[in-house]
Amino acid sequence: MRPHVRLVLRWMQIMQQNVTRLCRTKSIITVNGQFPGPKIVAREGDRLVVKVVNHVKANVTIHWHGIRQLQTGWADGPAYITQCPIQTGQAYVYNFTIVGQRGTLFWHAHISWIRATVYGPLIILPKLGVPYPFPKPHKEFPIIFGEWFKADTEAVIARALQTGAGPNVSEAYTINGLPGPLYNCSAQDTFTLRVKPGKTYLLRLINAALNDELFFSIANHSVTVVDVDAIYVKPFEASTLLITPGQTTNVLLRAKPISPTARFLMAARPYATGLGTFDNSTTSGFLEYDHPANLSSTQNLKLFKPRLPALNDTAFASNFTGRLRSLASAQFPANVPRKVDRRFFFTVGLGTSPCPKNQTCQGPNGTKFAASVNNVSFVLPSTALLQAHFTGQSKGLYTTDFPANPPLPFNYTGTPPNNTFVGNGTKAMVLPFNTSVELVLQDTSIQGAESHPLHLHGFNFFVVGQGFGNYNPARDPAKFNLADPAERNTVGVPAGGWVAIRFFADNPGTCVVHALPPGGAHELGIEDGVGGAGWAAAEPEAASSTVGSSEMLKANGQDPLLFLRILFGFHFVCHL
Repeated sequence: MRPHVRLVLRWMQIMQQNVTRLCRTKSIITVNGQFPGPKIVAREGDRLVVKVVNHVKANVTIHWHGIRQLQTGWADGPAYITQCPIQTGQAYVYNFTIVGQRGTLFWHAHISWIRATVYGPLIILPKLGVPYPFPKPHKEFPIIFGEWFKADTEAVIARALQTGAGPNVSEAYTINGLPGPLYNCSAQDTFTLRVKPGKTYLLRLINAALNDELFFSIANHSVTVVDVDAIYVKPFEASTLLITPGQTTNVLLRAKPISPTARFLMAARPYATGLGTFDNSTTSGFLEYDHPANLSSTQNLKLFKPRLPALNDTAFASNFTGRLRSLASAQFPANVPRKVDRRFFFTVGLGTSPCPKNQTCQGPNGTKFAASVNNVSFVLPSTALLQAHFTGQSKGLYTTDFPANPPLPFNYTGTPPNNTFVGNGTKAMVLPFNTSVELVLQDTSIQGAESHPLHLHGFNFFVVGQGFGNYNPARDPAKFNLADPAERNTVGVPAGGWVAIRFFADNPGTCVVHALPPGGAHELGIEDGVGGAGWAAAEPEAASSTVGSSEMLKANGQDPLLFLRILFGFHFVCHL
């Protein structure tokens, strides 16, 4: 008998919407006219079916950041990797089951810089009847951090790609789409979290900023960290958090037992380690307590402000990430690979590319900046790789010779090499099914040391070690934590340092490993576990497939059965 599956149906209308921030109104790309986009709530074991209709001129895809997509790689969302983009006037149905996951994730556009405005929370509740492994909160609140650009973000990234310079930075960070009172014209655009004395609240924190790690703190309050990247962790107290782009952190906030006659500022600002420009500003909101009815206004209450670490406080960042430990309990084990089948060493950083003829470039010495992994800068294909492979038409689209180690070893965190040019290519690495993998990611200082957020699609991994300087394969593995390391889907490579991760390649398909936003990247092709015939992500089911339960949720008031008759449509040739 098939297990009962609850079906969750949603519609996403990609549309332009006028939004005013920082004294200026501009048209942005949104989902359903909302900024940030709508919150999606499901439970572990639910099947999520989302129809996305594109009403804007730009191509778009939606990525479900952190969802494992077991045998449903077609629904992962990275443009030209698992699918062709959804073109103007076209639609796509994302259809996947949430297997073995619960916690906070998020969804966002996965093409160009459209995700600067197209993003929203994805909340996965435990199965019915299964409690949290921590005290039940009185209420839950998603808090999603983002960025606001006065300019059109597509024009910003297009100019950066054309000139080879770093892209212009945002004018503000946001909390739930609002900059807060520290920016001009933003006193009314401020997020306020209202709490009751003595109650405990679960804050679901999401960093949806394009590329900036953020410190976050609430004045005169500490929180208990209980979950990262939808994985429970051993609880610990913290007054300040560090959240890398693409990461999520769940914390318990215990309100003070008696309403204080004060307001408390919550604030987030960047942890910046590179030499390039960055948005050196602070987004903020208010934590307010319910007060007696005879209090006429909260405006005259004393305001407490948090103390955040220095912008480049690497010691704090390292200490915070080092405190994260998996529960490693009988109910929530940490299945860390103890035996390693394949070891890889990837350098991550910025190099340069020659300036094209008859063009002026603004990178170092008239070149272009180029992000790379093992000196290979990823070339985006014009055909979706997974579809091409599935239909047997992938010849010539990519090669399977991505280097397992840097082609030319050098002092990665010391004096840069004389030749800083990187190679280009669409390269993949093919792994047999269920291979146990150890991957060391090493920052380079070719254009200055900086931290790099890296996201692995289709997998969680265990952060078994990290350090500063050059990774030493003879000495450093002895310090690896193989008992209860943090399990994540996104990790920050330390500035001037390295991080080691382990995982099982147990999800057939093509999975991209990339920085946020995507720059340096490469593909992992995972063979199936039957005959090794290829990257056997199951062919997408028609959305009319039978499910094991009659429990269905209405989608915008539409008949679910009508919604489910819409089949997947594929256009094999993508247009850049």
